[in-house]
Amino acid sequence: MGIFSRRQTDTVEPASGAGVSLAQAGGAGVALDPALRALHGQWTIDRPHSRIGFSVRHAMVTTVRGAFADYDSALYFDGANPSASRAELVIRVGSVDTGVEQRDAHLVGTDFFDARRFPEMAFRSTSTRHEGGESFRMTGDLTIRDVTRPVELQLDYLGSVLDPFGFERVGFDGTTTIDRTEWGLVYNQRLAAGGTMVSEKVRLQFDISAIRATAPDGTG
Repeated sequence: MGIFSRRQTDTVEPASGAGVSLAQAGGAGVALDPALRALHGQWTIDRPHSRIGFSVRHAMVTTVRGAFADYDSALYFDGANPSASRAELVIRVGSVDTGVEQRDAHLVGTDFFDARRFPEMAFRSTSTRHEGGESFRMTGDLTIRDVTRPVELQLDYLGSVLDPFGFERVGFDGTTTIDRTEWGLVYNQRLAAGGTMVSEKVRLQFDISAIRATAPDGTG
């Protein structure tokens, strides 16, 4: 989720999708690129060219990766005043896909997400600050299984472009690492040689291509 605009490239692909989010940026004394002003307005995520995923160590020796296919989001940028930007992402946990059907069924069951009781997880931004260059730090509330706790995302802006279909597009990455047990995801198995089957640390990854949904003046 890196938001605020810097590089210009010149081709990318079609659009469709929902939206993701961002929030306050207020790096006092940190110069912002003038191109940020052009990002003012509402944006939506182009799902076919984005990924909202995670990775976790399995059996202490390998990494399992997965992603969520079904989500809604809202994203507003104010390039002149990044601290006025805001973001929200609501994910249907039943859409989790790790490439293994049996593992996905376990994740949506009561040991982990318990999707029947808690069908959604959400991120809602609360503040963002510019850390210099193309890097930003976003703080927000992450809710899983009705437990809400603050998290910080490292955001990196990747570029902006007018694609061949006439869509104004920006790209950004966001990452954070959480302790899943703090959200009630406590299932595990001990290994005979020591350690656990599933790491408590989970890395969340947001690879986002966002398309302008409104004109820079907020209309349309």
